[in-house]
Amino acid sequence: MQALTNKETFAMAQAVVPEVRRKPVLKQEIAFLLIHLMPLGAIWTGATFFDWMVCIFLYVFRMFWVTAGYHRYFAHRSYSTSRWFQFVIAFMAQTTAQKGALWWAAHHRHHHRHSDTPADPHSMKIYGFWYSHVGWIVGPDFKETDYKVIGDYAKYPELVWLNKHYLVPPTILAIAVTALGAWVNGGSPLLMFTSAGLSTLFIGFFLSTVILYHGTFSINSIMHKFGTQRYESNDESRNSIWLALLTLGEGWHNNHHYYEVAARQGFFWWEIDITYYILKGLQSVGLIWDLKGVPKHILHSKNKKHAAELRKQYEAQNPRPPVSKEIKPKPAEETIEA
Repeated sequence: MQALTNKETFAMAQAVVPEVRRKPVLKQEIAFLLIHLMPLGAIWTGATFFDWMVCIFLYVFRMFWVTAGYHRYFAHRSYSTSRWFQFVIAFMAQTTAQKGALWWAAHHRHHHRHSDTPADPHSMKIYGFWYSHVGWIVGPDFKETDYKVIGDYAKYPELVWLNKHYLVPPTILAIAVTALGAWVNGGSPLLMFTSAGLSTLFIGFFLSTVILYHGTFSINSIMHKFGTQRYESNDESRNSIWLALLTLGEGWHNNHHYYEVAARQGFFWWEIDITYYILKGLQSVGLIWDLKGVPKHILHSKNKKHAAELRKQYEAQNPRPPVSKEIKPKPAEETIEA
């Protein structure tokens, strides 16, 4: 029996009836709704210049941890780091209040395995814009963490604990932001429950969190509808410079779906990928290493068949030298291979 091509398999997947997805239960989503309403508290407290600066900073700072942590490290293992810094990455990513790192990465891996098919948790093509953007998150179908899918990281008890207690990092950050606002706006951290501190909480923390939510969610929704496609990735993923700027590099979504293990998503020098630049900086000081690049045959191909042909051509032109059998001692510091 002749095997199906990737295009034929993808076409068959589209013919499958969409899965039945349950509707959100409002009483279970009160917290999510409140986070969106909390910035309105600034109507009564006012907002200072400092509050808006905190808002901008926390958006950019935490967006980095979403893409470098949740996405490129935990979901795709695109670089390596030590065990202690791995925990830092998870903690920082979870300050975004986008649930646990293991939950986030497990669902994202599932997305890649079933991209734009009925089994995709958030396919805009199958389930529409609103469901792909936020409906799958507030609905009851994807609340649990599939630890089998994320077993490579679920073996670390500290990550499992953090995943189960995912509200600890954002709560600590919210308290710290409120105290800092009270100190800067009012002159004392003891004023954190007055307008001096609460204004920073409403604008600095909650507003940046809401904007961060929708910046992240836009990759699931908008980036599977609008933009250009360089590669035949067998799904609807696309590239957009505008989303790449807003999400520190995640807008090169078609690139990423074509070759998902790379630490960089802007494959060419003109494709701005701020997250990758920061990762290079972290590598230069030894906090991370082994950033996975984009092979030449992937970079210049148009689909996986073309990539395989190019790889043979490049290997024929540049034969690999013999591999040394010398065994080098392992470094003393415990490392996590990603």
